[in-house]
Amino acid sequence: MSWARIMVPLAGTPNDKGVLTSAAALAGAFQAELACVHAPADMADLMPWMGEGFMGGVQVTALESLKEAAQEGARACGKLAAETGYSRTRVISLDSPVWAGLAMEGRLSDVIVFDDASARGKGPLAESFQQLVADEQRPTLVARPGFQVDGVALVAWDGGKEASRAMRTALPLLQKAGSVIIAGAPGASSRAFELDRLVEFLAARGVKATVKTLEGNGDAAGLLLGAAKDTGANLLVAGAFGHPRLQEFIFGGTTRTLLNSDGPSLFLSH
Repeated sequence: MSWARIMVPLAGTPNDKGVLTSAAALAGAFQAELACVHAPADMADLMPWMGEGFMGGVQVTALESLKEAAQEGARACGKLAAETGYSRTRVISLDSPVWAGLAMEGRLSDVIVFDDASARGKGPLAESFQQLVADEQRPTLVARPGFQVDGVALVAWDGGKEASRAMRTALPLLQKAGSVIIAGAPGASSRAFELDRLVEFLAARGVKATVKTLEGNGDAAGLLLGAAKDTGANLLVAGAFGHPRLQEFIFGGTTRTLLNSDGPSLFLSH
Protein backbone atom coordinates (compact mmCIF):
# COMPACT_ATOMS: atom_id res chain seq x y z
CA MET A 1 0.00 0.00 0.00
CA SER A 2 1.36 3.41 -0.94
CA TRP A 3 0.30 6.87 -2.01
CA ALA A 4 0.50 7.93 -5.65
CA ARG A 5 -1.01 11.42 -5.64
CA ILE A 6 -0.66 14.16 -3.04
CA MET A 7 -2.86 17.23 -3.50
CA VAL A 8 -2.22 20.69 -2.10
CA PRO A 9 -4.86 23.41 -2.61
CA LEU A 10 -3.28 26.83 -3.15
CA ALA A 11 -4.67 30.36 -2.97
CA GLY A 12 -2.05 31.90 -5.23
CA THR A 13 -0.39 34.02 -2.53
CA PRO A 14 3.12 34.03 -0.99
CA ASN A 15 1.66 32.26 2.04
CA ASP A 16 1.40 29.10 -0.08
CA LYS A 17 5.15 28.53 0.09
CA GLY A 18 5.24 26.77 3.47
CA VAL A 19 2.46 24.28 2.79
CA LEU A 20 3.81 23.60 -0.69
CA THR A 21 7.23 22.74 0.76
CA SER A 22 5.64 20.27 3.19
CA ALA A 23 3.49 18.73 0.46
CA ALA A 24 6.53 18.30 -1.77
CA ALA A 25 8.39 16.54 1.06
CA LEU A 26 5.44 14.20 1.57
CA ALA A 27 5.13 13.47 -2.16
CA GLY A 28 8.86 12.90 -2.45
CA ALA A 29 8.81 10.23 0.25
CA PHE A 30 6.45 8.18 -1.92
CA GLN A 31 7.67 9.31 -5.33
CA ALA A 32 4.08 10.45 -5.80
CA GLU A 33 2.62 13.08 -8.09
CA LEU A 34 2.29 16.46 -6.39
CA ALA A 35 -0.92 18.10 -7.59
CA CYS A 36 -0.78 21.85 -6.93
CA VAL A 37 -4.41 22.94 -7.29
CA HIS A 38 -5.03 26.66 -7.54
CA ALA A 39 -8.48 27.43 -6.12
CA PRO A 40 -9.29 31.10 -6.92
CA ALA A 41 -12.32 33.05 -5.78
CA ASP A 42 -15.31 31.77 -7.76
CA MET A 43 -17.16 34.28 -9.90
CA ALA A 44 -20.26 32.10 -9.65
CA ASP A 45 -20.46 32.94 -5.95
CA LEU A 46 -20.80 36.61 -6.86
CA MET A 47 -23.71 36.21 -9.29
CA PRO A 48 -26.58 35.79 -6.78
CA TRP A 49 -25.65 39.10 -5.17
CA MET A 50 -25.81 40.99 -8.44
CA GLY A 51 -29.37 40.17 -9.37
CA GLU A 52 -30.88 40.57 -12.78
CA GLY A 53 -29.36 43.15 -15.07
CA PHE A 54 -26.09 42.81 -13.19
CA MET A 55 -23.89 43.83 -16.12
CA GLY A 56 -23.57 47.41 -15.02
CA GLY A 57 -20.25 49.23 -14.89
CA VAL A 58 -19.49 48.40 -11.26
CA GLN A 59 -20.38 44.75 -11.69
CA VAL A 60 -18.34 44.36 -14.85
CA THR A 61 -15.36 45.91 -13.10
CA ALA A 62 -15.77 43.49 -10.21
CA LEU A 63 -15.81 40.50 -12.54
CA GLU A 64 -12.77 41.72 -14.43
CA SER A 65 -10.92 42.21 -11.16
CA LEU A 66 -11.70 38.63 -10.15
CA LYS A 67 -10.48 37.34 -13.50
CA GLU A 68 -7.24 39.27 -13.20
CA ALA A 69 -6.71 38.09 -9.63
CA ALA A 70 -7.28 34.47 -10.72
CA GLN A 71 -4.75 34.81 -13.55
CA GLU A 72 -2.20 36.41 -11.25
CA GLY A 73 -2.77 33.70 -8.64
CA ALA A 74 -2.31 30.96 -11.23
CA ARG A 75 1.02 32.46 -12.28
CA ALA A 76 2.12 32.68 -8.64
CA CYS A 77 1.21 29.01 -8.08
CA GLY A 78 3.20 27.98 -11.14
CA LYS A 79 6.23 29.93 -9.96
CA LEU A 80 6.13 28.49 -6.42
CA ALA A 81 5.64 24.96 -7.74
CA ALA A 82 8.67 25.33 -9.99
CA GLU A 83 10.74 26.59 -7.07
CA THR A 84 10.12 23.41 -5.07
CA GLY A 85 12.36 21.55 -7.52
CA TYR A 86 10.21 18.42 -7.28
CA SER A 87 10.08 16.78 -10.70
CA ARG A 88 6.68 15.11 -10.43
CA THR A 89 4.76 18.35 -9.93
CA ARG A 90 1.56 19.20 -11.77
CA VAL A 91 -0.13 22.60 -11.56
CA ILE A 92 -3.90 22.81 -12.03
CA SER A 93 -5.83 26.08 -12.02
CA LEU A 94 -9.55 25.61 -11.47
CA ASP A 95 -12.32 27.41 -13.31
CA SER A 96 -15.86 28.07 -12.13
CA PRO A 97 -17.46 26.18 -10.46
CA VAL A 98 -14.32 26.04 -8.34
CA TRP A 99 -15.73 23.90 -5.53
CA ALA A 100 -16.83 21.14 -7.91
CA GLY A 101 -13.36 21.04 -9.43
CA LEU A 102 -11.68 21.03 -6.04
CA ALA A 103 -13.88 18.18 -4.83
CA MET A 104 -13.09 16.12 -7.92
CA GLU A 105 -9.35 16.67 -7.57
CA GLY A 106 -9.64 15.60 -3.94
CA ARG A 107 -11.47 12.41 -4.87
CA LEU A 108 -8.63 11.54 -7.23
CA SER A 109 -5.93 12.10 -4.60
CA ASP A 110 -4.69 9.93 -1.75
CA VAL A 111 -4.03 12.74 0.71
CA ILE A 112 -4.77 16.48 0.78
CA VAL A 113 -2.32 18.87 2.47
CA PHE A 114 -3.46 22.14 4.07
CA ASP A 115 -1.64 24.74 6.12
CA ASP A 116 -2.31 25.64 9.74
CA ALA A 117 -4.25 28.84 8.95
CA SER A 118 -6.85 27.01 6.86
CA ALA A 119 -7.30 24.42 9.61
CA ARG A 120 -7.94 27.23 12.10
CA GLY A 121 -10.66 28.70 9.87
CA LYS A 122 -8.53 31.57 8.56
CA GLY A 123 -7.56 32.64 5.06
CA PRO A 124 -9.06 32.05 1.61
CA LEU A 125 -8.97 28.23 1.84
CA ALA A 126 -10.63 27.82 5.24
CA GLU A 127 -14.00 26.82 3.81
CA SER A 128 -12.32 24.41 1.38
CA PHE A 129 -10.61 22.72 4.32
CA GLN A 130 -13.91 22.22 6.13
CA GLN A 131 -15.65 20.88 3.05
CA LEU A 132 -12.91 18.49 2.02
CA VAL A 133 -12.49 17.02 5.51
CA ALA A 134 -16.16 16.87 6.49
CA ASP A 135 -18.25 16.75 3.31
CA GLU A 136 -15.78 14.87 1.12
CA GLN A 137 -14.23 12.94 4.04
CA ARG A 138 -10.80 13.06 2.46
CA PRO A 139 -7.66 12.11 4.43
CA THR A 140 -5.99 15.40 5.26
CA LEU A 141 -2.60 16.46 6.57
CA VAL A 142 -2.45 19.78 8.39
CA ALA A 143 1.21 20.62 7.85
CA ARG A 144 2.72 22.75 10.59
CA PRO A 145 6.33 23.90 11.10
CA GLY A 146 8.50 20.91 12.01
CA PHE A 147 6.64 18.35 9.95
CA GLN A 148 8.88 15.43 8.96
CA VAL A 149 7.91 12.29 7.10
CA ASP A 150 10.45 10.28 9.10
CA GLY A 151 9.78 11.94 12.44
CA VAL A 152 7.88 10.78 15.54
CA ALA A 153 4.22 9.91 14.93
CA LEU A 154 1.71 9.76 17.79
CA VAL A 155 -1.44 7.74 17.03
CA ALA A 156 -4.54 8.60 19.07
CA TRP A 157 -6.40 5.38 19.85
CA ASP A 158 -9.68 4.73 21.62
CA GLY A 159 -10.81 1.68 19.69
CA GLY A 160 -13.50 3.63 17.82
CA LYS A 161 -14.24 3.60 14.11
CA GLU A 162 -13.02 7.17 13.62
CA ALA A 163 -9.65 6.40 15.18
CA SER A 164 -9.48 3.15 13.22
CA ARG A 165 -10.15 4.92 9.92
CA ALA A 166 -7.47 7.53 10.61
CA MET A 167 -4.89 4.94 11.65
CA ARG A 168 -5.51 2.67 8.66
CA THR A 169 -5.53 5.56 6.21
CA ALA A 170 -2.27 6.89 7.66
CA LEU A 171 -0.58 3.48 7.49
CA PRO A 172 1.73 4.36 4.54
CA LEU A 173 2.97 7.38 6.49
CA LEU A 174 3.38 5.36 9.69
CA GLN A 175 5.54 2.91 7.74
CA LYS A 176 7.84 5.84 6.88
CA ALA A 177 7.97 7.29 10.39
CA GLY A 178 11.13 7.16 12.48
CA SER A 179 9.09 5.97 15.46
CA VAL A 180 5.43 5.37 16.22
CA ILE A 181 3.76 5.78 19.59
CA ILE A 182 0.19 4.69 20.35
CA ALA A 183 -1.50 6.94 22.89
CA GLY A 184 -4.78 6.30 24.61
CA ALA A 185 -6.58 7.34 27.76
CA PRO A 186 -8.78 4.46 28.98
CA GLY A 187 -10.03 6.58 31.84
CA ALA A 188 -11.29 9.30 29.49
CA SER A 189 -13.32 6.95 27.30
CA SER A 190 -16.54 5.03 27.84
CA ARG A 191 -15.27 2.43 25.37
CA ALA A 192 -13.18 -0.56 26.46
CA PHE A 193 -10.00 -0.93 24.40
CA GLU A 194 -6.47 -2.33 24.64
CA LEU A 195 -3.53 -0.35 23.27
CA ASP A 196 -1.45 -3.51 22.85
CA ARG A 197 -3.93 -4.86 20.31
CA LEU A 198 -3.06 -1.99 17.99
CA VAL A 199 0.65 -2.70 18.49
CA GLU A 200 -0.01 -6.19 17.16
CA PHE A 201 -2.04 -4.87 14.24
CA LEU A 202 0.70 -2.47 13.18
CA ALA A 203 3.51 -5.01 13.69
CA ALA A 204 1.83 -7.33 11.18
CA ARG A 205 2.05 -4.45 8.69
CA GLY A 206 5.68 -3.60 9.22
CA VAL A 207 5.27 -0.86 11.82
CA LYS A 208 7.01 -1.19 15.17
CA ALA A 209 5.12 0.81 17.78
CA THR A 210 5.28 1.49 21.49
CA VAL A 211 2.48 2.36 23.90
CA LYS A 212 1.89 5.44 26.00
CA THR A 213 -1.04 5.15 28.39
CA LEU A 214 -2.45 8.55 29.28
CA GLU A 215 -3.57 8.93 32.85
CA GLY A 216 -6.63 10.96 33.64
CA ASN A 217 -10.29 11.18 32.73
CA GLY A 218 -10.47 14.75 31.51
CA ASP A 219 -10.24 16.41 28.12
CA ALA A 220 -8.90 13.92 25.57
CA ALA A 221 -7.43 16.64 23.36
CA GLY A 222 -5.43 18.09 26.24
CA LEU A 223 -4.09 14.66 27.14
CA LEU A 224 -3.06 13.99 23.53
CA LEU A 225 -1.36 17.36 23.12
CA GLY A 226 0.51 16.80 26.37
CA ALA A 227 1.63 13.39 25.17
CA ALA A 228 2.77 14.85 21.85
CA LYS A 229 4.89 17.40 23.68
CA ASP A 230 6.35 14.82 26.06
CA THR A 231 7.33 12.44 23.26
CA GLY A 232 8.56 15.06 20.81
CA ALA A 233 6.01 13.97 18.24
CA ASN A 234 5.78 16.10 15.11
CA LEU A 235 2.70 14.30 13.80
CA LEU A 236 -0.56 13.38 15.52
CA VAL A 237 -2.86 10.90 13.78
CA ALA A 238 -6.46 11.27 14.89
CA GLY A 239 -10.02 10.63 13.76
CA ALA A 240 -12.00 13.78 12.93
CA PHE A 241 -15.53 14.38 14.06
CA GLY A 242 -17.77 16.80 12.20
CA HIS A 243 -21.25 18.00 11.33
CA PRO A 244 -21.08 19.02 7.65
CA ARG A 245 -24.41 20.83 7.68
CA LEU A 246 -23.41 23.13 10.53
CA GLN A 247 -20.41 24.92 9.08
CA GLU A 248 -19.96 27.23 12.06
CA PHE A 249 -19.76 24.20 14.36
CA ILE A 250 -18.28 21.84 11.83
CA PHE A 251 -15.86 20.06 14.14
CA GLY A 252 -16.59 18.70 17.58
CA GLY A 253 -14.75 19.52 20.79
CA THR A 254 -11.68 17.27 20.56
CA THR A 255 -11.02 17.95 16.88
CA ARG A 256 -11.61 21.68 17.27
CA THR A 257 -9.10 21.84 20.14
CA LEU A 258 -6.48 19.99 18.09
CA LEU A 259 -7.01 22.27 15.09
CA ASN A 260 -6.71 25.42 17.19
CA SER A 261 -3.68 24.23 19.14
CA ASP A 262 -0.01 24.99 18.62
CA GLY A 263 0.71 21.26 18.63
CA PRO A 264 2.23 19.02 15.98
CA SER A 265 1.07 18.49 12.42
CA LEU A 266 -2.21 16.58 12.20
CA PHE A 267 -3.29 13.68 10.03
CA LEU A 268 -7.09 13.63 10.08
CA SER A 269 -9.66 11.30 8.62
CA HIS A 270 -13.38 11.86 9.14
